[in-house]
Amino acid sequence: MDVLDANGVKVGDELDGMNGVEETQTESEELRRKNRITTPYLTKYERARVLGARALQISMNAPVMVDIQNMTDPYQIAVEELNQGKIPLIIRRRLPDGSYEDWNVEELIIDNSMFNRER
Repeated sequence: MDVLDANGVKVGDELDGMNGVEETQTESEELRRKNRITTPYLTKYERARVLGARALQISMNAPVMVDIQNMTDPYQIAVEELNQGKIPLIIRRRLPDGSYEDWNVEELIIDNSMFNRER
């Protein structure tokens, strides 16, 4: 049985400096991304949560990731950040078995046709 540390590296193995740790973290991160089971699409519920959270951050003077031109509404700025794929948030999707998957908002596919309905 192997004993692994928090980074997934075998305890007792000799690694040549930090390069071995960085490579191991990158490999495990890439493997996790490859083995995801949830959909790569942003749901309407995630969109609402992300835009609300980001608008609140912007209203409390968080740095804006896009050129705001003449926009003053934090929600509209958050929508523009989402459209440009520059929202610095991670969505954690919990699975029925208790595990979870983390997705960067930039990695998710945003289907704006689903959200731009005239009523």
